[in-house]
Amino acid sequence: MSESDTMHVESRVVQGMHAPDERTGGVMPPIQASTTYARDEHYALINSAHSYTRDQNPTYETAESMLAALEAAADARLFASGMAAATAVFRVLNPGDHVVAPAVMYWGLREWLVEFCERWGLALTLFDASVPNALRDALREDQTRLVWIESPTNPTWDVIDIAAAADVAHQVGALLAVDSTVATPVHTQPLTLGADIVMHSATKALNGHSDVLAGALACRDAESQYWQHILRERGEGGAVPGPFEAWLLQRGMRTLFVRVQRASDNAMRLATALNHHPAIEGVDYPGLPDHPGHAIASRQMQNGFGNMLSLRVHGGAEAALRVVGELQVFIRATSLGGVESLVEHRASIEGPSSPIPDNLLRLSVGIERFEDLLQDLVQALDALEGQR
Repeated sequence: MSESDTMHVESRVVQGMHAPDERTGGVMPPIQASTTYARDEHYALINSAHSYTRDQNPTYETAESMLAALEAAADARLFASGMAAATAVFRVLNPGDHVVAPAVMYWGLREWLVEFCERWGLALTLFDASVPNALRDALREDQTRLVWIESPTNPTWDVIDIAAAADVAHQVGALLAVDSTVATPVHTQPLTLGADIVMHSATKALNGHSDVLAGALACRDAESQYWQHILRERGEGGAVPGPFEAWLLQRGMRTLFVRVQRASDNAMRLATALNHHPAIEGVDYPGLPDHPGHAIASRQMQNGFGNMLSLRVHGGAEAALRVVGELQVFIRATSLGGVESLVEHRASIEGPSSPIPDNLLRLSVGIERFEDLLQDLVQALDALEGQR
């Protein structure tokens, strides 16, 4: 056994799986920009693993091996975006299958899912993740084929018990897929808790620098028919990133642990400091002891509770937007998981059909100095209080 085989996964990821380039010795892997690959005089591929770059570019392999190690997965594959990865999970289902998902989840996927299920002939049940046994009650024996969850859910940060969800899903013959974009492998490994598929919008914390569009799926059983259907959907549909994006992603993943842990620490300290501010109706963050999902989060998360929290501001949408306008350090922008701190008014982003309270501000906490972030939020909230 080599020394690299005994290293912790955190160290292996920092070193890009401890695999310098075989040809040059470079500690960073090369970018392979070729779209096609040569054959020898007998018309056999020179490298049997690579024929056409649509789903076989070698630049993908470092990032995919890193993610598989992080998730304790049998296999992992990159996609062109988080939506490309997520929708592939549903596109391989058959008309008549039943799908269960939380009513509060990433809104872009929820809107797509409602339309797709209607068009594709899938039955869809959306459940309230804040209600005990709501997931169990939504399942249909011998019809439910897929349960899709987020934990924590975006942007209310309800915590779904992944192990319990896997248990009830498997009891009715369904698979469990988990969007773990927010938790990241630093905090949660859904496959070790019984999930079958884990999805990441790699655009977010996996890359961490707001400069790459990518998605990823990892699986517990690489030989399953379901996973093989997903790989076929990916290859034939061409929903893959470019080689430069794949290279940037593996570069970003090398600093995943230090970035995520610093941002998570900042978020925990902000949630604690703001929890009783007079301008705040409530702070939604699973790390707070009074959060309804704190006990579950403490059991299935490690190294902290993530970098995402939401503030519900007294005074509705108007007051929440006033707070946003006063912020000077937080950047007003959508997305999450970058090194910079972002704020967004979710109801404005999601539109009239949104189930999200109109006083909710979603914060993606970055790795800036904590005191600067706290001072910025306090001055904005104090300004709101002063206007009353």
